[in-house]
Amino acid sequence: MAWLGLALLALALALMMTTGWPTYAVLLGVCTLGAAAGLALGAFDVALLQNLPWRIVGLLEHDLLQALALYALVGALLNRLALAEHLYNGLRKALAFVAPRAAPELAGMVLGLMLAPMNGSVGASLLMLARTAGKGWAREGLPAARRTALVAVTSTLGVIVPPSLVLLLLGDAMLRAHTEGVNMARALALPTAAAGAANRIVNTQDILQAALVPAAALLLGWLAVAWFGARRKPRPVAPREPMDWREGWTLLLVPLLIGALLLLVTLGKVRAVEGAAAACVLLLGWGVVSRQLTRPVLWQVLDDAMALTGALYALLAAATTFSLLLRGFGTDGLIARLMLALQGHPMVGLLVVLAVLLACAFVLDAFELIFLIVPIVMPPVLAQLDDAAWIATLTLLVLQAGFLLPPFGYALVLARGQAAPRPPVAAVARALAPYLAVLATVTALVMALPATTRWLRTSPTALAPAEPMNDEAVDRLMREMAPPDAGDSTAPPEER
Repeated sequence: MAWLGLALLALALALMMTTGWPTYAVLLGVCTLGAAAGLALGAFDVALLQNLPWRIVGLLEHDLLQALALYALVGALLNRLALAEHLYNGLRKALAFVAPRAAPELAGMVLGLMLAPMNGSVGASLLMLARTAGKGWAREGLPAARRTALVAVTSTLGVIVPPSLVLLLLGDAMLRAHTEGVNMARALALPTAAAGAANRIVNTQDILQAALVPAAALLLGWLAVAWFGARRKPRPVAPREPMDWREGWTLLLVPLLIGALLLLVTLGKVRAVEGAAAACVLLLGWGVVSRQLTRPVLWQVLDDAMALTGALYALLAAATTFSLLLRGFGTDGLIARLMLALQGHPMVGLLVVLAVLLACAFVLDAFELIFLIVPIVMPPVLAQLDDAAWIATLTLLVLQAGFLLPPFGYALVLARGQAAPRPPVAAVARALAPYLAVLATVTALVMALPATTRWLRTSPTALAPAEPMNDEAVDRLMREMAPPDAGDSTAPPEER
């Protein structure tokens, strides 16, 4: 019956690729068919399905999913207000003093660096950049293929730059997968079981800090590519534009506030939900003071935020249902056995999992991969390799590559749809090539030198448990570790 679960997963992926139906609708539809088949064949008892409501309610009580809604509101505010446009113009005029040829490209990438981690999703970041930096690059006369490549590349910075929502959600998924992997290693008496008992269960703050050095290396490499690529442009002959007071104040205050919030969340001084709430309050206040947040704009912002939040929650519920069905069929055990067959070659198993994630990134976005694929494929890997933060960083880099690889990369397809005229795929691929080369180099270095993800890890994490843990024990461990994205909302009322 385990192979039937794999067949259902393949069917769901095929429908996503060929129909264009919403992912959550595909997953729930396939789940319905699979549940009916499983009950008819006696693969599992109906009591398994009766646990589903409690499983979903338990997830929705987590503080991280409150932050998800706030991240969606931040992205909607950034897209509807003129803050990003003022910030881009201010950065472009300021950078013109040091790099006149590359100022527009560098300004757009710095804008993405600051705002992409707060947008909540690659799609929201890409739309914001297309409306601001993309239009600016068009006015500068950049070819459509190069504009498309820059928008696509910059929009994916929110995948790897802390403390993006993708990072936070992956941290939660990796904590659970690491716990399952340690339990699996002990149950099977694998050589990593003793090491797992001495090491620590990963938490979100470990992953945030592990991603800092690779993210910095990737950003510097991409900025260098943009700067060298702009050297072929003629030097501007028009006088530099003066910076008006709105751009000046935006350039002075916004980077300081954003940088402070991101730093506090990354260091664990502020929880993710608190940082997102603070960003929402600041953006709403700025919209009121600047008189941009009129009633029609506010309705548009709320409509955008509710649409994105509803889509993500629907996806979470569908992925949770699908993963429960796969566990009922024993598909997770089958995958674990297949992965553990490579017990003597754990790096081969890791490469196989990364290749699967890269292939799935052509069909699924980051949230779908984290909710659906990571909980299935990661525990067997972490049963043999115990540095979960390093593996999580590699996962983030692979997700970025999947979003950018021609011709089906999610960010690439969406960026081409925003460009006018739409450039051919071959031209965009040529423009993307140096950025992909930098990404491949950073990924290879992180793979070869795991220590690069350990240099900035400072927060202590909880020790690995002496006994196998269930979901309730995992939640209790998360509260005890108090990572930046976890709170006490899952505690019983008498403990709050």
